[in-house]
Amino acid sequence: MRRNRVELILLLMLASAVAWFGWLGYGMLPPQILEIFTGPKSPHTFDGEVALAHAQYQCDLGPRPVNTEAHRQLQQYITEQLTQLKWEVERQTFTYKDTPVVNLIARPAEDPRPDAPILLIGAHYDTRRRADRDPDPARRDEPVPGANDGASGVAVLLELARVLDLDRSSYRIRLAFFDAEDNGRLDEWEFIVGSTYMAEHLEPEDRPDLVIVIDMIGDADQQIYMERNSYFKLQQQLWEIAHRLNYGDVFIPEFKWSILDDHMPFLKAGIPAVDIIDFDYPYWHTVEDTCDKLSAESLERVGRVLEVFIEE
Repeated sequence: MRRNRVELILLLMLASAVAWFGWLGYGMLPPQILEIFTGPKSPHTFDGEVALAHAQYQCDLGPRPVNTEAHRQLQQYITEQLTQLKWEVERQTFTYKDTPVVNLIARPAEDPRPDAPILLIGAHYDTRRRADRDPDPARRDEPVPGANDGASGVAVLLELARVLDLDRSSYRIRLAFFDAEDNGRLDEWEFIVGSTYMAEHLEPEDRPDLVIVIDMIGDADQQIYMERNSYFKLQQQLWEIAHRLNYGDVFIPEFKWSILDDHMPFLKAGIPAVDIIDFDYPYWHTVEDTCDKLSAESLERVGRVLEVFIEE
């Protein structure tokens, strides 16, 4: 009897400890992500629902143009999420047209491959300050909500940070969150300001060997064609993985668009780079670029392709 009582006490203590450490691990997650994150799905498989919750959180902040309060709140959110997942976040700051700009660069706190080639995966996190392509002229001075054009790429990077098995990768992984990508042709600004600065200020020890940029990849009506400027060999590998995962109907192995995007400064620096982008998106740079246009399935397809590429 005494032995049974001791065992019961030990089991209760163990259960309490598990609950306590579980609270520590998940306590800082937003409720909409916590509900999904603690569900039955494997923690090491990209989950489109978790990515969609990250996108929704960004949309709930409102438009996130450079150097606005919502933009700064998103910087904090990205940093907190990555820190919880044991990634270290560096802030690369500079000034462009009297405006502070902040790129965020994340690396694992413990890198299992300290001498391996560097693979940088990037997305921009700012949103366009004016919806100049909106069909309603009266709304063209309003900011773009930036669900697909901004939030979708960030969401995929954050979910990758959670699920990647870095011990299986032959790369050192870096996650880049580019600032000031999306105000080109407004107020004499250029496009891709943050990524251009990053590519022009690479230290030799941090120079990536490959770059993959993801942009506008959450559209529920997903159509991802090959981008014409991208490094073809790497592009081919990614589209072949998509075909193996039965995503060939949305990762379409045909060239269609030539895009000025965050991969271009790295190509200019002589680094193989690819842009994964769905440019067949009717709400681009309009006030209708909202989270209801996204789908968990679309985010998951892109995330799984990257996950497989990194871990193979």
